[in-house]
Amino acid sequence: MGEFDRYRRDYDITCAASAIEAITQLSRLRSDGRPIAMIVVESELPDMNLLEALATFRSIVPTARRVVGIHWSVFMERSEALRPALQKGKFDTFLLIPRGPRDEEFHYAITELLSDWGATVAAPEVEVIRIVSTELTALTMSIRDFLDRMGMPYRTHMPDSPEGRATIDLFSRTDSRTPVPDTLVHSLRGDTTSVIAPTSVRDVAVLLYGRPSDISVDTVVDLAVVGAGPAGLAAAVYAASEGLRTVVIESEAVGGQAGTSSMIRNYLGFPRGISGMRLSQRARTQALRFGARFLTGWPVQRLLIEEALAPYRLVTDGGEVCARSVLISTGVAYRRLGVAALEELVGVGVHYGAAMSAAREMDGQDVFVVGGGNSAGQAAIHLARHARSVTIVVRRPDLSSTMSDYLVGEIAFNPRITVCGSSEVVDGGGSGRLEWVMLRDNRTGREQRCAAGGLFLLLGASPHCDWLPEVVERDDDGFVLTGRDVPRQRWPGDVPPAELTTSEPGLFAAGDIRSGSMKRVAAASGEGASVVPLVHTWLATLREAQTS
Repeated sequence: MGEFDRYRRDYDITCAASAIEAITQLSRLRSDGRPIAMIVVESELPDMNLLEALATFRSIVPTARRVVGIHWSVFMERSEALRPALQKGKFDTFLLIPRGPRDEEFHYAITELLSDWGATVAAPEVEVIRIVSTELTALTMSIRDFLDRMGMPYRTHMPDSPEGRATIDLFSRTDSRTPVPDTLVHSLRGDTTSVIAPTSVRDVAVLLYGRPSDISVDTVVDLAVVGAGPAGLAAAVYAASEGLRTVVIESEAVGGQAGTSSMIRNYLGFPRGISGMRLSQRARTQALRFGARFLTGWPVQRLLIEEALAPYRLVTDGGEVCARSVLISTGVAYRRLGVAALEELVGVGVHYGAAMSAAREMDGQDVFVVGGGNSAGQAAIHLARHARSVTIVVRRPDLSSTMSDYLVGEIAFNPRITVCGSSEVVDGGGSGRLEWVMLRDNRTGREQRCAAGGLFLLLGASPHCDWLPEVVERDDDGFVLTGRDVPRQRWPGDVPPAELTTSEPGLFAAGDIRSGSMKRVAAASGEGASVVPLVHTWLATLREAQTS
């Protein structure tokens, strides 16, 4: 355990000589209300089968990260035997036990897992944003979800707390409203007088990141990226790194749907997985380092196609951005359930998407996840760390045809998760927040009312491109056509556009919004990067036209 001495400043480290002793200590710590970040166990225990011990550990502390340490002498034998259990999520990773000091690869893995725990489970030790609210309203939950997805540390305080009173006092100095609004947001980033009474998430985004009007309309950028999901972020990184003046406009939080995933385990280069939020924020930081600008919380209302040398004007409620080229990477929106009673409870128990901030509120609750894709599976696994039970509701008989095999296996192993096939949610309600849902078995027509503390709706893809002009060709489902899929009469000179080019020269599409896309994070990132050479070619064409 000497390898963990470097963590003693920030964590209490407790040792146990056997699995039974560890179970006793975990139970005591849990009953005392002590948060437990990580359990590290050797691959061979003196008194219990390893997998049985890990299952017991998880039943006591489902939110703790679980690591198996393997000695060098038996690494090959033990690691091969443990791989099937790792694939099913019985623990988070196995690591070689260091044989000497400064094994930074070992510590990188440990700190990575601790960081993930800190971002998704623990209350932040510092706060950059302070929320003061009398209760968890739909607005407050939306703000918290936005801040979580942006990787912004925050805390929520009651108005009568010392922090709440200080924030209210600062607000009252500049705003004489009485009574003071129910929700205040206080930015602690240097200027302690930045207190607002938001009426929407956009107000918080403006406080933190500014408006599109901050960019002069007279300035024409080389590339405007609309949508900061994996495709848009990859394009921003590569475009900015190659010297293109790049602006990214995102309607919600950076990361898109991928940014709400609690853990993406099949993304290249991250063997222990990475949360969508962390992947998105790392990409954003990378793009910012190269000079890209981000405008968050501003949906594009219209795209205007104008003069040849500055052909595109993007209109938002907060200002306009002019660009020589545009990448459409707005991705897709979750389809609405269409149950009026549940739509009224969105934000107070009902959530479209994973809503990672809401997971902490699900402790001891019965939760329902509607959807059969990878995002739904990842949400269910994360929610199972907090909720008493998680039920995945799908119209198909099972998950095998719509979800990656590694997730299907992990869900099947998890005792807190149940799959309810051939079913759908048809009703629900509650007094002020969600309390119950009605499930219907589509095979028999039988309906069952179930207690529910949370309903998370991940219902598949609806294209997000109503803001595009009609001249941009789309398929019957509304997805943007590119390359050879563009109608032949729109081909320039009887030659099809390049693969990621739309029917309008200089206007590109990548990621889930593109017709025929793969709907995977890695594929979207690859498409975003592949757009940049096409942008260079288009800009060269514009320069030639300008000099001729």
